[in-house]
Amino acid sequence: MKRAAPGIPFVKYQALGNDYLVVQPEDLPEPISAGWIQRLTDRHYGVGADGVLLGPLPVDTADFGLQIFNPDGSEAEKSGNGLRIFARFLWEAGLLEKFKTRPTDQETADFRIQTAGGVVTARVEQNGRWATLAMGQADFSSASIPMSGLDRAVVNETICVDGEELLFCAVSLGNPHCVVLHPRLNAEVARRLGPVIELDPRFLKRTNVQFLQVIDRQNLKIEIWERGAGYTLASGSSSCAAAAVARRLEQCDARVSVHNPGGVLQVTIAEDYHLVLAGPVKKVCRGWMADE
Repeated sequence: MKRAAPGIPFVKYQALGNDYLVVQPEDLPEPISAGWIQRLTDRHYGVGADGVLLGPLPVDTADFGLQIFNPDGSEAEKSGNGLRIFARFLWEAGLLEKFKTRPTDQETADFRIQTAGGVVTARVEQNGRWATLAMGQADFSSASIPMSGLDRAVVNETICVDGEELLFCAVSLGNPHCVVLHPRLNAEVARRLGPVIELDPRFLKRTNVQFLQVIDRQNLKIEIWERGAGYTLASGSSSCAAAAVARRLEQCDARVSVHNPGGVLQVTIAEDYHLVLAGPVKKVCRGWMADE
């Protein structure tokens, strides 16, 4: 299909400050490359974003396919905020009409999105402004994360970083997460310790890092260092990972508010650690990326 002039069209959305660019595959003049992703997401030389969403893609296993890319050009298996943003894009593009229960509804029935980290079930409400995801099941096994060493549930292990001995749990949501319990949360902690933990050799595919403080049984606070993206204002999968860990440690209820630097996401944790994520999505702009 011939793409639109004067360049590569995109739509930019943000979810609590976690921003993504949505690009449709038919609008690309050539296959996507790491260099193009890096240029597009650069906040000085490109549009600027925490990642790129490429879709919808044709798949046999779900209603829509999606590829998620980090700003360094690497592909992410899953992103809670990225998926919620993609759900709003599908709504605005008119691709969810068959999922509306009535023509005038402001919400949809469930639909499924295939990612590299598995299939998620999504629903949109309030004309796309609020999106809910069934993120799948949190898995604490070392083989699923994946981590080196003996097969085990990665709960209450220690890591020494910058002279600090830290307690952590690790979990997979289709992508790897290291959740560090830390009593003094701020951006400096995440920026200083996050990149070291991300590259720790025990995490075989690197890892996303969340620094977790339990406020009370209904409220958690996190700071986030994302694999391939760096310090981030919000993250859906990170919020789910933190909630799963707090629940595993019996420090929170089954429904919690997770306070990211950019705002609050709601996470519900089932007894078997299936997770549901909900929160707002906002549109930022629409435009064209020049070919130069």
